[in-house]
Amino acid sequence: MTMAGFNKAVPQPTEIKLHQKSRVLEVSFADGKTFHLPCEFLRVYSPSAEVRGHGPGQEVLQVEKKHVEITKIEPVGSYAIQLTFSDGHDTGIYSWDLLYDYGSRQEQMWQHYLKRMAEAGASREPGPGKA
Repeated sequence: MTMAGFNKAVPQPTEIKLHQKSRVLEVSFADGKTFHLPCEFLRVYSPSAEVRGHGPGQEVLQVEKKHVEITKIEPVGSYAIQLTFSDGHDTGIYSWDLLYDYGSRQEQMWQHYLKRMAEAGASREPGPGKA
């Protein structure tokens, strides 16, 4: 049994850069792969219980996050980072293997999210009076 964040098969990140203007977190790994993960993508797929729920089918659809930004990045030991978002969300711990997995499956995960949004009749855009 492997614990999340401790999978030795996943390369270590060599660089993590936040591009504030484009709202993208760039993560480069030791195997040469680099992923460009939009802040919105990372926010709607936060690994926190608040977003994921406490079991399969418990996921909470995150809406109106199109303009969310990462305001703070903090290391968690030597295996993860904790991200703080402009909407106040700060409980997700993003392990290296989670970030690598998200980067590898980004397109299919994004399409799944857009499908869920369409089915819910929800919007990525903030509603009136929201930033």
